[in-house]
Amino acid sequence: MGKKKITPTEVLDVRIRKIDPKGYGYARYTHPPTTGNLGKRLNLYIPNVVPGDLVRVTVPNAKGRRRATIDFDELLEASPQRNLDLDPKAAPPGGVPLQFMTYRAQLAYKTHLVADNLAEGNFDTSLIQPIIGMTTPDRYRNKMELTFGPNGELGMHQQSNYKRIIDLKDSIIAPKEMVEIKYLVSQWQADYQLSGYDKASHTGLLRKLRLRKSFANNELMVVIFANDKASALEQECRRALIDRLTTTYPQVASLIWIENTDISDQVQTDSLEVLYGHDYINDQLNGFDYQIKYDTFFQVNPIQAEKMVQTALKVAAVDATMTVLDLFCGMGTFSLPFAKRAKALTGIEIVENSILSARENARKADLNNTNFFVSDARKGLEALKDSDQVPDLLILNPPRSGAGGKLMRAIGRFGSPRVLYISCSPKSLSLDLRWLRDFGYEIKKIQPIDQFPHTVHVETVVLLESVRKK
Repeated sequence: MGKKKITPTEVLDVRIRKIDPKGYGYARYTHPPTTGNLGKRLNLYIPNVVPGDLVRVTVPNAKGRRRATIDFDELLEASPQRNLDLDPKAAPPGGVPLQFMTYRAQLAYKTHLVADNLAEGNFDTSLIQPIIGMTTPDRYRNKMELTFGPNGELGMHQQSNYKRIIDLKDSIIAPKEMVEIKYLVSQWQADYQLSGYDKASHTGLLRKLRLRKSFANNELMVVIFANDKASALEQECRRALIDRLTTTYPQVASLIWIENTDISDQVQTDSLEVLYGHDYINDQLNGFDYQIKYDTFFQVNPIQAEKMVQTALKVAAVDATMTVLDLFCGMGTFSLPFAKRAKALTGIEIVENSILSARENARKADLNNTNFFVSDARKGLEALKDSDQVPDLLILNPPRSGAGGKLMRAIGRFGSPRVLYISCSPKSLSLDLRWLRDFGYEIKKIQPIDQFPHTVHVETVVLLESVRKK
């Protein structure tokens, strides 16, 4: 048997150049002029760093690879953009790759993110307004989802290793009550020796913990996703969960157990049982009441969501003479405030439950000028155009993947004089807007909003007007 080949390892000191769209710090190391490696570059992707940091890294087989994703060993020199109040080696709970960056630097990073993507599409970046940030960018989320690990962990996936669950100690974006409930559920799990789900073997009981909070009413929802029905629990175990939660947190208005036996990591619902309270909590946004269920899409940052709706209203300059169409209307987060100011509003959404909620929310708000119907966005546009119902303003708020060429071309052909695009991805925003430019639309206003502090995500409100000659 021959000798085992030893993989050469190098210890390198590298400067972080930038943060990539996934939140990793990027550094490039150029090998010195040694035999076979003259000018060869090694691209390094390092979590929990900020631009300007000088860090030491250990890279296995450094000379034989072009790229590596690794943790840093030591922070040699902190960047002016680094938040020095945080331990540089503290493992963040996941989902907050910009946590180590000062908030001012985060806002600048997100502004550049919007500008860089729009510049790639040859759009006028001078139209970008100063980003709207938060006064206190912490503890802002009204929804958190944690994963049970096979070894008793309950937390979030590690940024650089999705298979690893980091047990949550605290999170800068989670309200204190959610962190405290996490500890209570973990203790309950340990006391009754309940297994966490093992994705490799597809065994174990507890899978995910979803927490929702109404900032307006201070109500809490606790949802446990498990690999079996709640009836699989012993009565004492089940009663203990209910008693511990409701005694310690009287604001718990909903405790739900959801059976999910699908082998994929996506949340599925085989069966649902309400263990305590209702299957919903009540919330409010911009003065309108909403009923939030476990799977309801609702803006996760209510403070910034209100600013975003008010910004959209201001940018669009909606008045009582205008008709409005809201694609991807959901349960009416934008529809209701716009309908209150407009002559009439139509909402289109493919999820039937959301449309039912939108109708009920409009009824409770005494809005009689709304029409909500279930449809794919593109087919809904075709139906409206066939009836000559082309509105003065079309609102577009697609998922992070964007609307795509087919829908954007349909919007272009639809011919609304003004389009308000509300984006949560600068990349898909830039790609989508290129289609509208081909139909004679010009950007008039660009307003970034930091909806998700400590993450790489940024919202952008863009107003476009048709300038083509009739």
